[in-house]
Amino acid sequence: MSVRAEKAQANRQRMRAAAQTLFTSRGYSATSMQAIADEAGMAVQTLYFTFRTKRALLSELLDVAIAGDDEPVPTLERPRVLAAIDNPDPVAQLRELAGIARAIYERVAPVLQVVAHAAPGDPEIHELWMTNNAQRAVVMDRFITALAAKTPLRDGLDTAMATDIALALQSPEMYQFFTTRRGWSPTRWEHWTADALVTQLLPPH
Repeated sequence: MSVRAEKAQANRQRMRAAAQTLFTSRGYSATSMQAIADEAGMAVQTLYFTFRTKRALLSELLDVAIAGDDEPVPTLERPRVLAAIDNPDPVAQLRELAGIARAIYERVAPVLQVVAHAAPGDPEIHELWMTNNAQRAVVMDRFITALAAKTPLRDGLDTAMATDIALALQSPEMYQFFTTRRGWSPTRWEHWTADALVTQLLPPH
């Protein structure tokens, strides 16, 4: 990467960090592009040139928080996710699924809260929220389809119902409830979620 490209990437990261600071402290609608530029110590024209719109900035902030980096690699192509899907042990797969969810939520939970709070009053942010939910469903369907290929599911479950259960147990609302409102540590949430996934999706042993 050239020096110029490295500087551009660093500036982009600084603008994202400034946006997250203000979005999480003031809320999305109360934060202007000018305020973000001021927080980042950059010209507002640079912010607009880089992201075009505040919605695009929030969308990238969400994507990077989910991925953990700014590499353009989809969730289902990332090594840890692929390794979990390919794990031949159904219980180990579900425990790794909970571990992946915990790692993502520890990064993305504050940004998801911004999106969730802004969505009811902003059609564009509502669309972003719905897109995020749809993407989670695609990833979960892949996990559950792989699980069902290795083992029978609990009696009465098909892959669609199992996917719905897994989505509910690992929803951002569930994570926020336990870790924010009830004071659970992310580790405790991960262990409870893993146990719940195993109990709800696999036959009793």
